[in-house]
Amino acid sequence: MAMSHPRIASGGAVGARGGSGKRDQVDGRYVPPKYAGPGRFGLGLFIAAVAGAAYYIWRSLAGDVADSGQILSTSAYVALATALVLALGFEFVNGFHDTANAVATVIYTKSLPPTVAVVWSGLWNFLGVAASAGLVAYSIIGLLPVELILQVGTAAGYAMIFALLVSAIFWNMFTWFFGVPNSSSHCLIGSVLGVGVANQLMAPVGYATSGVDWGQAEKVANSLFFSPLIGFTAAAILLLVLKAVASNPKLYREPEGDAPPPWWIRATLVTTCTAVSFAHGGNDGQKGMGLIMLILIGAAPAAFALNRAMPEAETAAIVRTLEATADLAATRAAGDAAQDPIAAREAVGAALRAKDAAAGGLEANLAAIAADAAQRIAAAGTIAAIPADETAALRSDLYVVGEASKLLAKAGDMSAGERATYEKARDAAQSATRYIPDWVKFGVAFALGLGTMVGWRRIVVTVGERIGKAHMTYGQGAAAETVAAVTILSAQQFGLPVSTTHVLNSAVAGTMAANGSGLQWKTIGTLAGAWLITLPVVITLSGGLYYVGMQLVRTLAG
Repeated sequence: MAMSHPRIASGGAVGARGGSGKRDQVDGRYVPPKYAGPGRFGLGLFIAAVAGAAYYIWRSLAGDVADSGQILSTSAYVALATALVLALGFEFVNGFHDTANAVATVIYTKSLPPTVAVVWSGLWNFLGVAASAGLVAYSIIGLLPVELILQVGTAAGYAMIFALLVSAIFWNMFTWFFGVPNSSSHCLIGSVLGVGVANQLMAPVGYATSGVDWGQAEKVANSLFFSPLIGFTAAAILLLVLKAVASNPKLYREPEGDAPPPWWIRATLVTTCTAVSFAHGGNDGQKGMGLIMLILIGAAPAAFALNRAMPEAETAAIVRTLEATADLAATRAAGDAAQDPIAAREAVGAALRAKDAAAGGLEANLAAIAADAAQRIAAAGTIAAIPADETAALRSDLYVVGEASKLLAKAGDMSAGERATYEKARDAAQSATRYIPDWVKFGVAFALGLGTMVGWRRIVVTVGERIGKAHMTYGQGAAAETVAAVTILSAQQFGLPVSTTHVLNSAVAGTMAANGSGLQWKTIGTLAGAWLITLPVVITLSGGLYYVGMQLVRTLAG
């Protein structure tokens, strides 16, 4: 029987602390309890937590800047604070938009009360962020044009950051308002692509701009496209396997009354919810980390452009790798003369923008840049000892060495040993420039976890009641969340961004199909429509905002 729209109001409020759900007056289906608010004590705790976290983040930021010896102006601090608030705001919205998918199963199977579920999920999102390594963070940044990464500290860099964050937050909030489980990953990636496309269209005639890294974009797109298909298929198969090996009929019945399921079913569902929450934090939280690092590198390069926590032994290894790269590039240059340092950097940058591994003088100029970077690091002894006024330039050189080495390693005219040397140079450059301070992880984890506890209800109702025509069973909830957690964690190991929303919703749909419960095609159509239009909408929005921002920058500069 087709399900009517769940009447939330008919369930009645149950007070500030949650409680048992009610039955819908139309079709008797379970409706989660209406949450009336945290109460004065809860609100006080919320405000105190936000104030404490803000104080810790700001003190840590100011301390790192002071330790680096860099002095920031008041206007720089204002711009930095605004950008950080936007980045953390994106993760906050991500929390109540995406993580609601993780708690839908335990709420609709009555394994946990809503209040307990969202707090528990928020905690594990926090831990997932804290335990992440940062691979996904920099895969998102890798979509940006080379020139924008190199000039992230300029007014153009701030225009880029504000454009992509504002557009991603807007679309997330817009879809949340209508209860559509849209993907925060799609929002952010679309925003990045929009800025890259706009940057390419705005480039002066005759100027070679790298635009979007379409190779990286294809890799990300494949991850986002195939992961929901994997979720649907794998969840359907897993449910059928469960029915074959675990024949207890309690697993495949709708919850009865308002009583929680037997303890062993409850434990299973809480475990799968925990796994999805942890996986979501580890994958989605990294996207905010990457953006925050871009902001910090641009605003305070002396403090954040290089990994100053790198041990001396690792620093020595980087020096040896850079020296080996310089020797290899000079040998392969076959007598080509390197230009002066400024011209060499511009020549290599032009080759990177054009993605031309055969550009004349590329390896000769790369040899000069790599040798100079090795000499400066060796003279300092450690990354931490690099003078503040040299940090930004050294980071740019290491970035150029890493990207040029990656470009050359893909060329076919070299031996396996030569390719391995270039790949080591790429990895060495990344290890010196790609890192996440603990307080950044904390800030993102806190924003994501706190967001999980706010505004979750709209998305939970859609996932729990509007995908299938029948109520979700215990077995369906466990199968869907197990597949979602494994898919997201696997993608994280390869540095691939995936959408928790699309993976989990596809998995729920897969279990409904396998169970013969039927699907509500109106909801499926809405989800598919959001999936299809998110990228073009957000690309257009972020590109337009970037264009407006750049026009404003040029007007103020002129």
